[in-house]
Amino acid sequence: MLFAPELVLLLGSLLIFFLSLGDSDGKGAKNLAILLGLASSALCYITLFQQGNLFLDAYRIDLFSQLFKLVISIGMTCVVILGADLKGLNKNIRPEYYMFMVLSCLGLMMLVSSVELITLFVALELSSYSLYLMVPMRDDTTGIRIQMEAAIKYIIFGVVATGAMLYGMSYIFGLTGSTHLSVVVPALQSLAGQPAAMLAIALFMFGFFYKLAVFPFHFWVPDVYQGASNATTAFIASVPKMGAVALLIRITTFVGVGDNHVIINMLIVLALCSMFYGNLSALVQTDVKRMLGFSGIAHAGFVLLGLLTLKDSGFATSMYYITGYLVMNLACFLVICSVSKDGENVSIEDLSGLHKRAPLLALTLGIGMFALAGIPPFVGFMGKFMLLTGALKAGHLPLVILAAINTAIAIYYYLSVVRVAFCSSPDDRPSVTVDPLVGLVSVFLMVVIIAMGVAPAPILEIATTAVQAIL
Repeated sequence: MLFAPELVLLLGSLLIFFLSLGDSDGKGAKNLAILLGLASSALCYITLFQQGNLFLDAYRIDLFSQLFKLVISIGMTCVVILGADLKGLNKNIRPEYYMFMVLSCLGLMMLVSSVELITLFVALELSSYSLYLMVPMRDDTTGIRIQMEAAIKYIIFGVVATGAMLYGMSYIFGLTGSTHLSVVVPALQSLAGQPAAMLAIALFMFGFFYKLAVFPFHFWVPDVYQGASNATTAFIASVPKMGAVALLIRITTFVGVGDNHVIINMLIVLALCSMFYGNLSALVQTDVKRMLGFSGIAHAGFVLLGLLTLKDSGFATSMYYITGYLVMNLACFLVICSVSKDGENVSIEDLSGLHKRAPLLALTLGIGMFALAGIPPFVGFMGKFMLLTGALKAGHLPLVILAAINTAIAIYYYLSVVRVAFCSSPDDRPSVTVDPLVGLVSVFLMVVIIAMGVAPAPILEIATTAVQAIL
């Protein structure tokens, strides 16, 4: 049972592989992917409070790992449903597309349970290479092959980040003599403040800064978001970030409570650079996906606010915020996938008069954008409020002031999208039909966004318990 969610995805990916051998249009693979996501989510929920070690103590099952797996499974299921038509992808490659998505999800789920460096690296690569293959899988009948450029940038930056991470792992092994985190964490905490230990931790973090799109590991983001298909971007923009935050929390525990100002200062600088760069760049964007890409860089900076406190409450708030970000992002991408007629990118102007063309989509977009902007009573506001409060209690007043300024900047470009959707006429743009299943997911996402904002206490409580278990 401990390994059941991963087993389901592993066996399911094999089934999708066999489906891909026939002349399938991807409908069977899509239905199987939805079924796998639901089954995996159910198993994660069932095993939520189970504990145990597998594979010679290289794999740890606990509340921390199962919480992340649950959100990853639900996120994948939502992406498969909202991108159900896979507009912009050739029919003959759709089964392989779903197979790579399931394998990437499997890699992420293995990543959050890995407590040994080599196992962790293998899981990360399984997830990453599946994504590298998904990005160029876009129809190029228009003659524009921007997806190829995006895929090349994605893999090149990924290789560089992976190389830096491996270099950090080699330092960690050299300093501690082990690859198991149970040995590594106390050993590095005893070396807190020593240059070699700080360098090792920083280099190790780089691989996950890349996944989270933290400045200066963000250069792939706008091009990949714009070049990949809408469904692929929805997946990349939300689900892998859960794995990145889970591992950054684990790595931050290496720092300990001693002389750790080097890592804290590094996180402060990266958080501020991410927020300012992401928000200021998003102000001038006309492509909705590209705008959400730059805003994702800014949100990565907010996630770091919880990590740099080095407290269980800060880590729990980061978990809460990234979960909320996944839901908010998926709500926006659901609208993009539905409005896009043939899988083309959607500009802000294409959303004109959406309140008349598709009221449910307009409401979903409005709630998603309000939440991302940090307006109450949605999850984005509550997450930012708690992150800023935690950073203030930790004594980072200048950082909190600058982060609050960034929140104000972000409100402008998020609400400009809402203004176009609700306050402009549709002109000659056609109405948008919404599939009943997509409509159901839309309502689910809106309810979660509001519920997490109105009643954050139960989620924070379980997140704090999960974090305390790994500290």
